[in-house]
Amino acid sequence: MPAFICTACGTQYPPSEAPPKACTICEEERQYVPPTGQGWTTPESLAARHFNSFRQHEDGLIGIGSQPGFAIGQRALLVCTPRGNVLWDCISLLDAATVTLIRGLGGLKAIAISHPHFYTTMVDWSRAFDCPVHLHAADRAWIMRPDPAIKFWESETLPLLPDVTLIRCGGHFPGGTVLHWARGAGILLSADIATVTTDRKFLTFMRSYPNFIPLSAREVQGIADALEPFAFDVIYGHFFDRVIARDAKQVLKASVARYLAAIGGTARRD
Repeated sequence: MPAFICTACGTQYPPSEAPPKACTICEEERQYVPPTGQGWTTPESLAARHFNSFRQHEDGLIGIGSQPGFAIGQRALLVCTPRGNVLWDCISLLDAATVTLIRGLGGLKAIAISHPHFYTTMVDWSRAFDCPVHLHAADRAWIMRPDPAIKFWESETLPLLPDVTLIRCGGHFPGGTVLHWARGAGILLSADIATVTTDRKFLTFMRSYPNFIPLSAREVQGIADALEPFAFDVIYGHFFDRVIARDAKQVLKASVARYLAAIGGTARRD
């Protein structure tokens, strides 16, 4: 039986003879059902129409995204460290070339995912590389395909490797997580918990991006507070081109201040 995948958000459901009647993720206000209605595909059908592409952002950091774009269109990041490799976030397509490439680089020690919109086919990825998937327990209700490989953590931080730490920021989802890599001046993989804006000069923060629901001042300040103890100079968002290439910690501070002024009614009005 196929494990059906939602074509709008990329979430995979347990194997069944027929697709689910609805996608729980898309029915909730942070996502959406397309005007054309709910659609489904299978891993085999997805692989027949798409392939994964790769971009080395810098030494030891490789972006993985599907072509043409599928569902939300995010790309995953492969973090290669001397103590093992971590897959950050997940995409729906796991093709043979991707398996070959990652195995050639030493496989995966762990998978970590920022929030439910990017859970996608995490169980397939886990089984392909025989590794655990680390998710924050606050978001466990949004897991559509449970599996013993899923490991929950409940604290505010989780050290995955000596230089790789997961940080619970909340915001977009209660368990919204970012990954900090303590290499050089520090690297932050923020997904869309703190989203790199289109001009790549700021970050923004939303409960729902497609439905334009903002976060509260308290939630945005909570993200800033969670990241304050960590040093970082670069931020990688959830799309290939969404990168803050330098002074990222200062960009975060300026972005939080701009956001709070805007929703608090104190922003400059020209």
